Amino acid sequence: MKSLRAVGVGALAAALACAGGCRESNMRGHFSARLTQEPFVHTADGRGIDLVTLRNQNQMEVRAMTYGGIILSIRTPDRQGQLGDVVLGHETAAGYFPNPPYFGAIIGRFANRIAKGRFSLDGRGYVLPINDGVNHLHGGTPGWDQAIWKADPFQDARGVGVVFTHTSPDGDEGYPGTVNARVTYRLTDDNALILDYQATTDKPTVINLTQHSYFNLSAGRASDVLNHELVINAARYTPVDDGLIPTGDLTPVAGTPFDFRTSTTIGARIGGHDPQIERGHGYDHNFVLNRTGSGLTLAARVIEPLSGRTLDISTTEPGLQLYSGNLLAGTMAGKAGATYGARAGLCLETQHFPDAPNHPGFPSTVLRPGETYRSRTMWKFGTVDESIKR
Repeated sequence: MKSLRAVGVGALAAALACAGGCRESNMRGHFSARLTQEPFVHTADGRGIDLVTLRNQNQMEVRAMTYGGIILSIRTPDRQGQLGDVVLGHETAAGYFPNPPYFGAIIGRFANRIAKGRFSLDGRGYVLPINDGVNHLHGGTPGWDQAIWKADPFQDARGVGVVFTHTSPDGDEGYPGTVNARVTYRLTDDNALILDYQATTDKPTVINLTQHSYFNLSAGRASDVLNHELVINAARYTPVDDGLIPTGDLTPVAGTPFDFRTSTTIGARIGGHDPQIERGHGYDHNFVLNRTGSGLTLAARVIEPLSGRTLDISTTEPGLQLYSGNLLAGTMAGKAGATYGARAGLCLETQHFPDAPNHPGFPSTVLRPGETYRSRTMWKFGTVDESIKR
């Protein structure tokens, strides 16, 4: 990626104007009041990036772009019915290039960390780029968060959505196999955003996909998420070493700052002297979800008391990474003039466990020819009355 024109995320007219002239890319035009795909911005070498807008019957709105499949905004109602944007991001498209915090992006080929950028598969060793201390993080640089995905919007009886597709060649960032990936965002009329992931390969490989949105359900009323109340459906978590690589243990959360089995504010124990909290500078840990089958299981629930907004996350994945935005340094310009400091947002990344290729006891992330990787996560947005909450 060489350069891009700065385009206001909230101002589509400005996006289409693109001083100097935007080249149209995969122009679809206006489908309906609920679904649009239009040219957004282009790279210096002429590659087009599109903006897709999804809107349901309740006027809940999701905007995403083909660069990284990045979710630019999610506008949901509060308890008074007022819409507000509940994900962190930038005011201009140029702010996402590069995107060190991975705001809103599809993460692949492998979400989270792989120790020292090395793993073995079928007796052969593979070396990946190091981009997080001594480790490999989120598929490398560039990972799928920097790819330009092909977008195919759709509308059917179950809602509106967009299918993003991308082909990752054999050897991409050191990973074996040509992988064809398909990620679907579907917005339903009951205020759910369903994320479906699929992938195939022509050689044995490893894969672990997730979505990396940062949530602040106050929609700007609070500068951090420490007052968000969180429940995680997990009795165990995977503690980490100094490099935030799992030790291999599955440790009970009981009696630790990681016990979110009952509703607890994120800030309640984040400032304690627990060694794991100190290593992560807060929460940056994988939780082992309680599962009874292979279908959707409730993973987490978030309540934001100022707005009354709620978020229920269900998934087919075995793990959930809680990241409390610890390394947001207060120097990054956000939306509407905000500057994002530490804990301005939280990530709840549904995924397989970090460093799984190096831990035979963890759920496998191996994908082989003839198999199809499938994963589903649902974000269900709602509200709770103040009287009910109390």
